[in-house]
Amino acid sequence: MEQKQLKKNALFNPDGDSDVLLRRMVHGNSTNLNDFNNMRYKWVSDWYRQTMNNFWIPEEINLTQDTKDYPLLEPAERKAYDKILSFLVFLDSLQSNNLPSISEYITANEINLCLHIQTFQECVHSQSYSYMLDSICSPEERNEILYQWRTDEHLLRRNTFIGNCYNEFQENKDGFTLVKTLIANFILEGIYFYSGFMFFYNLSRNGKMPGSAQEIRYINRDENTHLWLFRNIILELKKEEPELFTTEKIQVYEEMMREGIQQEITWGQYVIGNNIRGLNAQMVSDYIHYLGNLRWMSLGFPPLYEAHHTEPESMQWVSLYANANMVKTDFFEAKSTAYAKSTAIEDDL
Repeated sequence: MEQKQLKKNALFNPDGDSDVLLRRMVHGNSTNLNDFNNMRYKWVSDWYRQTMNNFWIPEEINLTQDTKDYPLLEPAERKAYDKILSFLVFLDSLQSNNLPSISEYITANEINLCLHIQTFQECVHSQSYSYMLDSICSPEERNEILYQWRTDEHLLRRNTFIGNCYNEFQENKDGFTLVKTLIANFILEGIYFYSGFMFFYNLSRNGKMPGSAQEIRYINRDENTHLWLFRNIILELKKEEPELFTTEKIQVYEEMMREGIQQEITWGQYVIGNNIRGLNAQMVSDYIHYLGNLRWMSLGFPPLYEAHHTEPESMQWVSLYANANMVKTDFFEAKSTAYAKSTAIEDDL
């Protein structure tokens, strides 16, 4: 069955609808006016304020201890650090290029406002990874780490999964392909980062690379808002475009989730395995299965895995490390890591 093509959002559109009740995620007729007092999607206001309050600068975090710790890492830790950083920097680079492509076909201007802010944050994340690498290793080592995603078959395979989903939307601008792209984004923000995050937090709780863990806390906090954004976009589309959520199409989205979850587990077990103190392959598997259930159920679907409904006790420390608003550092006289004055968005999606 041929899918209905999306219409590209007009840039200058004086004939657009000013009535917010006519505003839609796709197939709308937006004026593109950013009117903060008249929003069709009321949740955007809270999202915008939280995200703007989360502003941060990578260089404010002191990496002096990391420069001392990095050469002393165990071989398994050093390998995992390098490969995970290569993976993360690629993902956020991909995001900063993909989000503008999505926004061209979203016809609700307040949603595009959110996507533009997220794009900026993805650039900051890429900058933070570069700052980490510039601080701890030589330019030659830095370049070798940055491009491991092209030479490591495990890295290339999982980047290809997400990359192909994004590329498909470049070639075919219909609603079904858009939702697949949104699901891929949801997988990236809500599943793909987490083996990496837990690794950096585990280093920190073992007294190693505290600055790197702090950078990741900031990034993790941002990713929570991104996850919330894409979850809400998908939920709004479920209401507005039910033909994009037929039983057959939902099966496609579910298979994408299962594939993303399995890839994250395989990847985590490859880079972490059983050779790093405080983590093992089973912990990775249990935690990612739990996250997969959490993410999928947050979209209104039944759990994917019956045995993983609750957070594994062995991994509850991850949530504590991930909460940037509760952790203080020893730089600038233990300045709080949080700029936010409002309640932080929790990773409960």
